[in-house]
Amino acid sequence: MSNALLSLCLSAIPSVDSRLEHSLLSTINMEVFKRAILQPGPPQAFALQTVQEVIKPQKQTKLAQDENQLLENILRTLLQELVSSAVQSGEQIMQYGQLIDDGETSQGHIPRLLDIVLYLCEREHVEGGMIFQLLEDLTEMSTMRNCKDIFGYIESKQDILGKQELFARGKLVMLRTCNQLLRRLSKANDVVFCGRILMFLAHFFPLSERSAVNIKGVFNTSNETKYEKDPPDGISIDFNFYKTFWSLQEHFCNPASLTLASAKWQKFTSSLMIVLNTFEAQPLSDEEGDANNLEEESANFSIKYLTSSKLMGLELKDPSFRRHVLVQCLILFDYLKAPGKNEKDLPSESMKEEIKSCEERVKKLLEMTPPKGKDFLRKIDHVLEREKNWVWWKRDGCPPFEKQPLEKKTVQDGSKKRRQKWRLGNRELSQLWKWADQNPNALTDPQRVRTPHIMEYWKPLAEDMDASAGIEAEYHHKNSRVYCWKGLRFSARQDLDGFSRFTDHGIEGVVPLELLPPDVRSKYQAKPNDKSKRAKKDESKGAAAQSEENQIATPASEVDGEGIRADLEASAAQMDVDATATGNISQGGTPTPDEHQKQSSDTDNGQEAGQLEADAEVEAGMIDGETDAEVDLDAVG
Repeated sequence: MSNALLSLCLSAIPSVDSRLEHSLLSTINMEVFKRAILQPGPPQAFALQTVQEVIKPQKQTKLAQDENQLLENILRTLLQELVSSAVQSGEQIMQYGQLIDDGETSQGHIPRLLDIVLYLCEREHVEGGMIFQLLEDLTEMSTMRNCKDIFGYIESKQDILGKQELFARGKLVMLRTCNQLLRRLSKANDVVFCGRILMFLAHFFPLSERSAVNIKGVFNTSNETKYEKDPPDGISIDFNFYKTFWSLQEHFCNPASLTLASAKWQKFTSSLMIVLNTFEAQPLSDEEGDANNLEEESANFSIKYLTSSKLMGLELKDPSFRRHVLVQCLILFDYLKAPGKNEKDLPSESMKEEIKSCEERVKKLLEMTPPKGKDFLRKIDHVLEREKNWVWWKRDGCPPFEKQPLEKKTVQDGSKKRRQKWRLGNRELSQLWKWADQNPNALTDPQRVRTPHIMEYWKPLAEDMDASAGIEAEYHHKNSRVYCWKGLRFSARQDLDGFSRFTDHGIEGVVPLELLPPDVRSKYQAKPNDKSKRAKKDESKGAAAQSEENQIATPASEVDGEGIRADLEASAAQMDVDATATGNISQGGTPTPDEHQKQSSDTDNGQEAGQLEADAEVEAGMIDGETDAEVDLDAVG
């Protein structure tokens, strides 16, 4: 033997020993779990100690990632061995190892193992998705008969499996497991089991879960209904009606195709009219409805009816058969009328009229179909109405139904602030109700229509503006929109000068100046605005331009000869004008712009003292029936 071959043989020996050692260790660990399965008592009494004995983890209460993987491999191998033993013994998987002693039934080995793992996952001692992986392996290794028992165990543990700490780690595995079961089941023979799986998924996943929603609204066009194309020999039925009746299933299978081509819609309506006419011509009696026990039929319900032409006469006399066909018509009409479609998918006006007339006939037939036709129609209408909400929800992008809880705000001073409750919803309605013991008395109260004076009304806001009062900003009256809105209406009627200050200073500028303290009053006192200044400039420019035109129009000889005399006369005239203007002002005349600017400072100083007198004069004038314009004309005259 060469040296190379010898070294190769020697190097292979440790690997063989390591594999044997690993296999032996796995066998020992599985024996530890087998003993744990046979122990009596709840899993919390020994589950964690068993894991610590097998894995010897670095942390005492929680496994690391590699430790979780090692434990998962051990448990999956043990589960496979238990399933194999159950199959060899001929027992059902979930009952394997079950003992009955003194009337008490012990739990099987596999459910016991699943309970132990579920406890460890729930307490976060092991990785949360481990239980879901074991359930998936168990369903894949079992027959459909055993899968019913396994799924029964899953349903019994639904509340624990649906907890957030477990659901987040295993929801995709559980969805894959249920979908695999649905693919293996027969939709015709295992209807009840399929319904159990769908109901479990509906409760296990949240209501807004998008994975179970047909967002695009795609129809299952592969669900074809096969029926006879050629008439059989020796059958005395209307074969044309037979083909017309079952051809409706092609349109029920794909309702969206009816709006794309008018020829399909015409064919559907013509076929439907024939079927409805036949139903109306052959009404069912109450005796036929009572003879057909719908409750017993529901136990042997089939997802599809038989399409043999030999059964056509019997099926037309079956109330349940008629109801299924008529409900299919209502579902199709409801889809065509569903809101939110694109313009190209919407039915035309003529189609809408035909849909309305056909729908009325179908509902009338459902009422006539025994037993309890009216009650059945009312339930179908309720279901279709709820379906519209789902249609809108899907077309809005499936927004979540769950609302996050509001965080409670902690009060710093330790006292919880109670929210004031009003008897009639808000403060204003409650105050209106409490005006009087008898509401008719409140309506006839003369004080009800009294308009307060602005000096009285704005007094609370003026106190808020006084810094010495020390009122906090959140309690100021300017924060009340109703108070400010009423005050602006009163000021617009009684104080236009104060109302005009709202644009520059806000609601606080509307408060009469007499109510404000001196330090606050100076902020809101009236000052010459830019408009009056521009008027003065325009007037001075106009006067200068007029004087230039007069100089241009005067002959040169007069300007040269009489220039000095004109200047002297102009100076004298100006002095007379000043004196006359001063007299006119004292007599109530209108001052010139220059005099107005000269006296503005005096007016500002005297405004505070004369404001009340001016208001009194204005009110007196209003009482006498005189306007401001009439007073000025009389003064000038």
